[in-house]
Amino acid sequence: MVSEDDIVKYALGFEGVAERRDGGLRIFTRGEKIFLVIEADTDPLRIETRCDYKLSKTLQGRYESVMESRALGRNGIEMICSGQLSDEEIKDLIRHSFEISR
Repeated sequence: MVSEDDIVKYALGFEGVAERRDGGLRIFTRGEKIFLVIEADTDPLRIETRCDYKLSKTLQGRYESVMESRALGRNGIEMICSGQLSDEEIKDLIRHSFEISR
């Protein structure tokens, strides 16, 4: 299962990414737009990303640990990284979120 450190390292590998903390949240931005929120020190790990609406609905139908994002609203999904999604699927969603956050 992907760790918080793995996700942080992956997200910071994209060009122009900034990280800030707000309470128990680690927030990653591209310019002014948030593309990733990590709820720090959760077990299982909770992350939120931006996501295409149709893809979001597909993932919500497939995985019980994927739901509408509390931080990003309708344009995001929240994932509880409990092992339902593979590490590669999580990284793909983070990359997708980064790419659509322009």
